[in-house]
Amino acid sequence: MNLNFRSSLVLALLSFAAVGAACSGGSTQPEKAPAVATAPITNPVDAATASSLKGSIKLEGTPPAPQTLNRRSDPYCEQQGTATTQNFVVSNGGLQNVFVYVKDGLGTLKFPVPTTAVVLDQRGCTYSPRVFGIQAGQPLEILNSDETLHNIHALPANNREFNRGQALKGLKHTHVFTTAEVMVPFKCDVHNWMNAWVGVLDHPFYAVSGPGGAFDIQGLPPGTYTIEAWHEKLGTQTQTVTVGEKETKDLAFTFKA
Repeated sequence: MNLNFRSSLVLALLSFAAVGAACSGGSTQPEKAPAVATAPITNPVDAATASSLKGSIKLEGTPPAPQTLNRRSDPYCEQQGTATTQNFVVSNGGLQNVFVYVKDGLGTLKFPVPTTAVVLDQRGCTYSPRVFGIQAGQPLEILNSDETLHNIHALPANNREFNRGQALKGLKHTHVFTTAEVMVPFKCDVHNWMNAWVGVLDHPFYAVSGPGGAFDIQGLPPGTYTIEAWHEKLGTQTQTVTVGEKETKDLAFTFKA
């Protein structure tokens, strides 16, 4: 092939490429599909007719006595003072740290997901809170407030497992659960006495019993519901309840020690 013919061929190919680019709008990148706008989910509950559930969790019998934790494996944790097991926290006959939630009855209703994070703190070599709830899609901020190494190890059945070390005070890790699951356990592989549980729901109707075993669930649409109460050692109990417009219904669960 002589030089003149080769030059002519190169020029022809370059011209063909330029014409092709011009016909395609000057870009060889594939077109992107237009973004589809998703309307934000609004609360389907009419505040003027919303109902509520209030009640208490009682413990019948004598719970096991708290046991002193051996925390000598970490001098920092040992220096935080004496700590005991928290499997049973009872005050005035009421059982704390019971997760109470609407298990069934909401049908196909969809609820907005809060953007404010729920905080799980590692403080004094314990998890705080021990039992809590969150909505699927809501951020969970895991914080190390101790001057020692912690790791947060979540062991879900339906969500993604994760295990994240936090070696320094002030470190944070944000996680989002994508699927409803009751309950997801947490543990610290460094400190075997550290445990916590989260109930992940696709709605906001849950509570954790506090002092005296009291709980309160607000803003329910009128209807008939299955309510479940979960305790880390005593399992679950369920009740069916019907609430009318603007009605407050009292519920009582009794677990046996």
